[in-house]
Amino acid sequence: MNKEVLSLVLSRLLIAVITLVIVSFAVFTATTLLPGDTASILLGQAATPEAVAGLRTAMHLDDPAFLRFIYWMGGLLSGDLGTSYANNMPVADLIGGRFANSMKLAGVTALFAVPIALTLGITAAMVRGSLYDRAVTVFTIGVISVPEFMIATLAVMFFAVYLQWLPAISLTNEVHTITDIVRVYAMPVITLTFGVSAQMIRMTRAAVVETLNTPYAEMALLKGASRSRIVLKHALPNALGPIVNAIALSLSYLLGGVIIVETIFNYPGIAKLMVDAVATRDLPLIQSCAMIFCVGYLILITTADIIAILANPRLR
Repeated sequence: MNKEVLSLVLSRLLIAVITLVIVSFAVFTATTLLPGDTASILLGQAATPEAVAGLRTAMHLDDPAFLRFIYWMGGLLSGDLGTSYANNMPVADLIGGRFANSMKLAGVTALFAVPIALTLGITAAMVRGSLYDRAVTVFTIGVISVPEFMIATLAVMFFAVYLQWLPAISLTNEVHTITDIVRVYAMPVITLTFGVSAQMIRMTRAAVVETLNTPYAEMALLKGASRSRIVLKHALPNALGPIVNAIALSLSYLLGGVIIVETIFNYPGIAKLMVDAVATRDLPLIQSCAMIFCVGYLILITTADIIAILANPRLR
């Protein structure tokens, strides 16, 4: 690795760290500004002002915001996510199982979405301008135009209500056989795959088409090389950086879409846990869940940037 590449990689890592600090401050500020008083919500409407004041003091809610932010950041860096206000349990214990469920859902979705999107994007680029290419383009534009909650609602109406093939909610504690796995994950995965793959198809197609328009690809075509050979041997290696970026950006989109999907299908993941925590104004739980999503997004984007740098032949 030469000095220029190493400098670019280190700069990307430094930018990611700075971004994470800024995002943590934004998450803490946004959750602090949520309407309602946490102590009043926890104690209920029958609580006396003295009891509310005492709970606020015990929870350090009366401390200056900046001081609470420093304590919170110190806990994050030491691995202490705090204690849930509503459940009186360590946040790490609440998140543990839910985080695994969300990772399973994201992993299964990626397992289906990435190969489908790459295949459609690359093949559409190989025959650009054809009826097949136009059909893929119309499909992706149509899917992008439909929000996740609409796709999820249509999936419930068709597969759960009309055909009665799949359950309307996804309960992971009912998974015992392969059939149960399909029944639990089918509709959430279908919904997320539509949203993730549409963006990936468009970006992959654009990257391959741009590479096919380069002089060396046109020269290979003039020398008699088949289009599939040009794509596999010349276009794809040079389009690796943009394609990896397309995959990372699409999978980062998955982090936002999973919030809607887990809520609609009542899937016991971390996004559903965060939505429930907002209802009870459980600040430590909300902040920890939000930071997990932010860290996941930064990891995907930073990894894509580094791979794009390492895959750039001009830099090598």
